[in-house]
Amino acid sequence: MELQILNDLIIVLALSIAVLFVCSQIGVPVIIGFIFTGILAGPQVLGLVKGLSEVEILAEIGVILLLFTIGVEFSFANLLQIRKSVLVAGPLQVAATCLAGLGLALQMDKSLGEAIFIGFLLSLSSTAVVLKLFQERAEIDSPHGRTSLGMLIFQDIIIVPMMLLTPLLAGQSKAWGADLLLLGGKSLVIILLLIVSAKFIVPQVLYQIARTRSRELFLLVIVVICFAVAGLTASAGLSLALGAFLAGLIISETEYSHQALGYILPFRDVFSSFFFISIGMLLDVDFLLQHPGLIVLLTLGVLTLKSLISAITAMVIRFPLRTAILIGLALSQVGEFSFILSKVGINRGIFSGDTYQLFLDVTILTMVGTPLVMALAPKTADLLLRLPWPSRLKSGSYLVKQAGEPEERDHLIIIGYGINGRNLARAAKVGGVPYVIIEMNPETVKAERARGEPIFFGDATQEEILQVANMKEARIVVVAINDPSATRRITAITRQLNSSVHIIVRTRYIQEVQALYELGANEVVPEEFETSLEIFALVLKKYLVPRAQIEKLVTEVRANCYKVLRGFSDDMAAFTNLKHYLHDYEITTVRLGEKSPLAGKSLAQIDLRKKYGITVLAMRRQAQMLANPEPDMELAGNDLLIIMASPRNISGHGYLFKNPDEEE
Repeated sequence: MELQILNDLIIVLALSIAVLFVCSQIGVPVIIGFIFTGILAGPQVLGLVKGLSEVEILAEIGVILLLFTIGVEFSFANLLQIRKSVLVAGPLQVAATCLAGLGLALQMDKSLGEAIFIGFLLSLSSTAVVLKLFQERAEIDSPHGRTSLGMLIFQDIIIVPMMLLTPLLAGQSKAWGADLLLLGGKSLVIILLLIVSAKFIVPQVLYQIARTRSRELFLLVIVVICFAVAGLTASAGLSLALGAFLAGLIISETEYSHQALGYILPFRDVFSSFFFISIGMLLDVDFLLQHPGLIVLLTLGVLTLKSLISAITAMVIRFPLRTAILIGLALSQVGEFSFILSKVGINRGIFSGDTYQLFLDVTILTMVGTPLVMALAPKTADLLLRLPWPSRLKSGSYLVKQAGEPEERDHLIIIGYGINGRNLARAAKVGGVPYVIIEMNPETVKAERARGEPIFFGDATQEEILQVANMKEARIVVVAINDPSATRRITAITRQLNSSVHIIVRTRYIQEVQALYELGANEVVPEEFETSLEIFALVLKKYLVPRAQIEKLVTEVRANCYKVLRGFSDDMAAFTNLKHYLHDYEITTVRLGEKSPLAGKSLAQIDLRKKYGITVLAMRRQAQMLANPEPDMELAGNDLLIIMASPRNISGHGYLFKNPDEEE
């Protein structure tokens, strides 16, 4: 019996390897592969796994680690930026979905209590699935990614009051009001503790741990913080996932967040796979085969209904139509916390057997379909935008540009006001370059306008917004957003509007480079390649390659669209001459000791180059810098010498520059 869990793990992991290999060959997302693995290994098909409860425990750990890493990559500052999504869009989406579910359930002759409970279940989306896909697509920081995250955070919070209200719906509780007040008090205390921990306690603890330079100790402390905060929130009646997210936020406020993330990521990927596998195990295949038409119809209905409600909610908080569509499609499924809530409903007698099985099959199918829905979301949004919508609906209800503002000419247009956009705007301001900024976060637009920035709100994938920025008179357009699909569309529309404008595009994806050039971009800056170029330039500098030659090589790589780095070209001629520069030499500085054997002697007397293989390039005496000093220059104590030599000669003859009592 002790080996049962080990046998189950071997079976599940081996089966998942086979399934994922097939999925990779046919282009199916990894999440679907894991869910299909669960369906095959589960009791309804092959029945390979016996310890279902142990797999569910591993799945719970996976959700905790997934939300923890999301929190580490986020921050309290980012959380404040999406407060409107959490406090406004979240409640609106949950309330509207609950009402829609209530209405549909009443039409199906369900009792009022059961109908309300069904509304609860439908209102929750899958935090794990959606955020996992956003991470894989690098869209967490995009407008639709941030807004979806805010709405999901509210859903993770609201599940607790829903669980408290469930006994009331079953007619078994009358003290729900007191329970809610108690929960609110506990939540407030926990939030205060977390704020104090993030500000004072955790940074000091991690500093002391980091000083030990023990990788194992650091990892253990990070894991303990993650699970301790998750356990604390769970003990207060909140969800484990919410606690894990808050634990990640605490770590994100420290300088050790990147190190923590690097340690946790491998564990997250392994354990989160068990979550998706466990979802597949829940699917009742027999019930699905008995009622295929009804289940498919309900699945499509749920996806459509939730997409509409979430999209309308996003437009209520002034997001453009395209972003709203992406948000709606991302939140179209029913989530994993609905499973937890449904079990409470069964225990309280609200759910019957067939209704529960119908709910399970529909929910799992919506989750299985989410990767495909999100993959098709950009094309779906572009297709829907071709319809004759009002221009104000396309651009969002926020005031895009104040009346009476002068039109810029020969200016720079910055699309996206993240880190890159902000830095570029600062540089443009210092350089006296006229510029305008297009941003899709209304809170950012409002705050920056108050500071005097020439920024306005709008979806730059819409031609009308680009025209408001006077695209036809612009000299340069810089696209610095985190949405690959939107980046391609903006590039194409910009080139159509202005054939002579210089388009510079930033992308995270290597595969996007060629497509962006074909769409009309003049320069594409892939983050990974630019980092490689910077490192390469530093390496060449260390090998004493002349600066002009380094700049020439970097320019050639960029001019050839990074083909050398992308592996599309075997033309490495530009690099063949580097062997003439790659000598085993270093340039370093040494401070001459007061009693050094060299003090008081001239360079000609010492003859460092001939005797020791050391060349003095320059020297600093007090505030005076002397380049290429003369042979008769006499050295003195405290002179700073800039020397060139091989590493062996520098280390072997270092005693020459020291005082005798410093010699080892």
